[in-house]
Amino acid sequence: MEQSEVLKRVIGILTEAGEMQRHAEEDDGGDPDAGGNMVTTLLNETMPHIAIPADATVEEMAALVGREVGGAVEQLVGAFTLAFIALAQIHDSGQQDVTSADVLQDLALRAEELSSGNEGPEGSP
Repeated sequence: MEQSEVLKRVIGILTEAGEMQRHAEEDDGGDPDAGGNMVTTLLNETMPHIAIPADATVEEMAALVGREVGGAVEQLVGAFTLAFIALAQIHDSGQQDVTSADVLQDLALRAEELSSGNEGPEGSP
């Protein structure tokens, strides 16, 4: 999965989590586990399928899994880190007129530009 697609999925998870939080605050309820399905789906889509030879030693299995899973984990961590930084920069700047949803929407648009090959301007959201 391309990094821009992983980023868009992460943004979707964060956006949905924000909506669930708002609904929980308004309704004093909600399903706290509803976001778990989205995270499980993302993990299933980003984690590679690994074929481990039947005669592999424990060390060989560990090396194979580490090598195969490492890249996917780096993509996920990178996407969540980028989203966090974008949100933190707006928060720390004290901008009262920009919501977290606005920041995530802008980040999603920039991810779309990257995936279509049109690199947008560098800089903060």
